[in-house]
Amino acid sequence: MADQTQDLMFEILRKMQADMALLKDGQRETRQDLNSLRNHMHLMQGDFNNMRGTLTQVLDRLDRIENRLELRELQEAQARFETHP
Repeated sequence: MADQTQDLMFEILRKMQADMALLKDGQRETRQDLNSLRNHMHLMQGDFNNMRGTLTQVLDRLDRIENRLELRELQEAQARFETHP
């Protein structure tokens, strides 16, 4: 009877050990997935920062172009004014 109880306890402990191993494997996979998501988020943040920098450059360039156009328009207006007194 004691042998049966010990065998039963041993079987239960073995099953618990197998279940714990499965849980650890699942936790390892979840940790890997989380790390992968973190890496993707960092890459996306870098991409956003690059786009923000590029957009800033484009806006600066547009401002310079608009300033040149305004200067040209001003010069053209002054030239018309000087030719039509």
